[in-house]
Amino acid sequence: MNMDDALSTFFAESRELLEQMESSLLGIGQESDTTETIGAIFRAAHTIKGSAGLFGLDDVVSFTHVVESVLDDVRDGKLQVDEPMVALLLSCGDHIGALIDAVESNPGQSADDELLARGAPLTERLRVYLGTGPVAVTEADASFERVAPTEGSGNDLWHISVRFGPDVLRNGMDPVSFIRFLGTLGTVTGIVTLTDKLPDADAMDPESNYLGFEIAFRSQADKAAIENVFDFVLDDCTLNILPPNSRSADYIDLIRRQPEESARLGEMLVRCGTITAHELAAALDVQEQRQPEASPIGSILVEQGAVAAPVVAAALEKQKRVKDAKTAESQSIRVDAEKLDQLINLVGELIIASAGANLLSRRTRNIELQECHSTLSGLVEQVRDSALQLRMVKIGATFNRFQRVVHDVSREIGKDIALVVNGEDTELDKTVVEKIGDPLTHLVRNAMDHGIDSPELRAQRGKPAQGTVSLNAYHDSGSIVIEVGDDGGGLNREKILAKAVERGLIEPGRVLTDSETYALIFEPGFSTAEKVTNLSGRGVGMDVVKRNIVALRGSVEIASQPGLGTTVTVRLPLTLAIINGFQVGVGKSVFVVPLDMVDECVEFNAEEGHDYTDLRGQVLPFIRLRDLFEVPGTPSARQNIVVVKHGSQKFGLVVDTLLGEAQTVIKPLSKMFAQVKGISGSSILGSGDVALILDVPVLMEQAQFPNATDRPVAV
Repeated sequence: MNMDDALSTFFAESRELLEQMESSLLGIGQESDTTETIGAIFRAAHTIKGSAGLFGLDDVVSFTHVVESVLDDVRDGKLQVDEPMVALLLSCGDHIGALIDAVESNPGQSADDELLARGAPLTERLRVYLGTGPVAVTEADASFERVAPTEGSGNDLWHISVRFGPDVLRNGMDPVSFIRFLGTLGTVTGIVTLTDKLPDADAMDPESNYLGFEIAFRSQADKAAIENVFDFVLDDCTLNILPPNSRSADYIDLIRRQPEESARLGEMLVRCGTITAHELAAALDVQEQRQPEASPIGSILVEQGAVAAPVVAAALEKQKRVKDAKTAESQSIRVDAEKLDQLINLVGELIIASAGANLLSRRTRNIELQECHSTLSGLVEQVRDSALQLRMVKIGATFNRFQRVVHDVSREIGKDIALVVNGEDTELDKTVVEKIGDPLTHLVRNAMDHGIDSPELRAQRGKPAQGTVSLNAYHDSGSIVIEVGDDGGGLNREKILAKAVERGLIEPGRVLTDSETYALIFEPGFSTAEKVTNLSGRGVGMDVVKRNIVALRGSVEIASQPGLGTTVTVRLPLTLAIINGFQVGVGKSVFVVPLDMVDECVEFNAEEGHDYTDLRGQVLPFIRLRDLFEVPGTPSARQNIVVVKHGSQKFGLVVDTLLGEAQTVIKPLSKMFAQVKGISGSSILGSGDVALILDVPVLMEQAQFPNATDRPVAV
């Protein structure tokens, strides 16, 4: 791993930790026992600080160190978490993210003065909780050669023995940075660099490491925290940590396990400062008398001669367990999103090529070729499903982002609002998740500003003082449905109609259904807000929400009950790349209907001039695709109706022939055809011809309102 790769990993992992930190902070108020949550928040800050220290990101380290100090006092019970502290820590998380973004944007450069200035007020507010002046971050002496302190001062010292592997530099790690970061946990009182493995200058490889270190360290941190300092390099070093007042057997065994000569190592430890000459003599006396009892002596007992067979070191066993655990955890890997996109594109081309081979096998009527293709087709389908599964992510991560939105906006507008999330384990394509974030943000903010009643009005209506915004996701008919609801006052139907008439959107006196009325709020510039706020009121946003959802081949609907609340339902495809399609023919043209929306196929039977038929006692409206798209030619003698279901509604598509199921690779339409109604994309058939993919939600509107002026463009 080179330094660029390591930094990329740091950026990704730090953002994940900040998201976890934010989620934990927002949920801490609903927990009776916050011990585990506070520990998780502290570990997130500690890990970010430690990783930043390894890369010399001093701005991140210094600011995060103050945050960590406050969290440490909270963890020890010295401070209590309240709402102002949560708000402050959330702001601190934002600032840490901004510092990390600055490093990523300008590698090797410090954050600009403006960004650092934004962090100064946060630091001062944190210090109020600490009740101290500036919180210093101690660094180890760069020389790594210190004279031993006065005799007897080693009683409260840790001893750290570390031998970095020869490839540590090649792997992008700097041994000095680990020791420098160690100084943030306490004070390095002594350190000796071991150069026994250092070759002659002619034989030295500048990319290899030959050094080891013996370190005397004073700190109130525990062993796990000290060991975490070396977490990134545990697999590429030999690390032994002995706490103050360890057993003599542990100290003796430590020396026995080191590759250096015992006598010289004893001298190094005296220079390091963990042992004095007096204590060394006592240690030799204990060794000569063969007294293996483990009495605490407060310093390292050094052996300078032959000893009995070494005892298996507890530290070595601990290190082995850590390595085994890391091996077990390394079952998942990070993959660049562009590589996944490239894989999906290649799978799409494979599907098209497979369709061409299938067409050729049927034309030649070669039985062996058909059987071979049948096997190939099954494998291609498995590859397709596996490749698409790689891009499927849970929507919970997107939903959790709105905890922060609700927290901040509710404070801004002076309303007590809670967010309720359901269906966070529902999966959909990564690309869909990335593009639906902004529309959902606007819907949530709109629900809080317009939907939730004021505290006074809620009290008059007998509602709980705390309003609720809900997010729910579930699968339905091959689509994902996302509902954004609130328990507010609902939409004012008459007010919407009056505004629509005023703006000339509808004629006075026209009768509209509830769904038609509520759909008017998606018109550009439409707003019934009496005043403009920082959140809404300018008539900008809802039209963009619908436009973005439609661009994802989705649809949006609104249901509202006066005094009870409003629910916005967004329906989206699971993936934007490859779908199972049902091919139909109209004349020489081939159209594709998403298979998940196909309910059944029946023989066409309707009276001339009617746009509906009787389907087992129910009225089924239908669309003649030949007329809609102005396909030349005469209809076939025996037409069929493909019954399509979208949400809770059904309608039919009249076609000439049913061509059957086929894997469909979705190709976007060019900008020239972007405004075509009723078509959501195209696909390449095995013959090389182009098949158009039908936009079922738009066609459903056409089936409900056959006289609408918005007709599909002829193709």
